[in-house]
Amino acid sequence: MSGKTIAKRQGRWPVYLRRGILENIAIGLIGLGFLMLFQPFALVLYTFSFITMLVGTVMFIVVSKFPE
Repeated sequence: MSGKTIAKRQGRWPVYLRRGILENIAIGLIGLGFLMLFQPFALVLYTFSFITMLVGTVMFIVVSKFPE
């Protein structure tokens, strides 16, 4: 391999670290936390709803800086 090919491959991000996939997961976590917050059945789900939404929001903010 030439030097250009090696440098080009090192600069590429893995597919699982691309923005599209991880943004969808983050949005799903935010939605899951919202549903957990407004369900009337289980106190455990209500307890962890804020943490779930917070993790999803922070993940969305971080992932939005990733390349396409």
